[in-house]
Amino acid sequence: MSTPKENPMSWKYCGDQLKRWRAKAGVTREQLSKAASYDIESVRSMEAGRRRPSLKLLQAADELCDAKGMLLGAADYLAPEKFPSFSQDFMKYEPEATVLGSYENQLIPGLLQTEATVRSLLNAHWPPLDDDTVEEQVAARLARQVILSKQTKSFSFLIDEFALLRQVGTASDHRDQLNHLLDAGKPRHIDIQVVPARCLHPGVNGAFVLLETADHERLVYEEGQSMGVLSADPEKVNLLWQRHAMILRQALSPEESATFINKLAEEL
Repeated sequence: MSTPKENPMSWKYCGDQLKRWRAKAGVTREQLSKAASYDIESVRSMEAGRRRPSLKLLQAADELCDAKGMLLGAADYLAPEKFPSFSQDFMKYEPEATVLGSYENQLIPGLLQTEATVRSLLNAHWPPLDDDTVEEQVAARLARQVILSKQTKSFSFLIDEFALLRQVGTASDHRDQLNHLLDAGKPRHIDIQVVPARCLHPGVNGAFVLLETADHERLVYEEGQSMGVLSADPEKVNLLWQRHAMILRQALSPEESATFINKLAEEL
């Protein structure tokens, strides 16, 4: 049984400081909630550290309590995480990789997602993410894609047909996403290949990413709903590289894949 994730200590400390400043200044919770346009329970949750104190609340409290920027200064320490905590190690290695190969059976890989796709996926998150977190993570995921412009790197994306058929967002959003894949696969250092749904292969149990660094270190990354594992264990690395090769043998060629994706887009 997994242990529930604790809210960051920064939330609790900032909330406690809000409550102390408010009490010292003689400001009621009702006054603060009205000034910040929040209901009282939301303010109570932020002061208790159950919810991240928002910039809007900090601004209102700083002014009401005459804190002279002491409360507002906490905003920099409350910035939402750009990526889930379990993926932090992978995010450090991804920009440094000279070779990246992936297999995805559920969704379009993050490096190839349009902004509309990213927003739809984050808005579908449960429990719901607050607006600041959504904006931070949208910007972070799109910023990752700059590595695709590095022509000295090699990228290979194997995408299951099921992932291409899954409509994320509106039909127009999905069409744009498919057309984006066609554009992304044009540079010679990027291969995008479709794995037909009729194929049975070793990747049906889940997605994974292969990385090779400039020092020829090989790593693999696997991610689930609430966990991610980056491994350099030779046995595991070799196993997943072998699986990738087996899936690749059943994939359509990059040219056939482009034709397939284009047909899907035209049918929308």
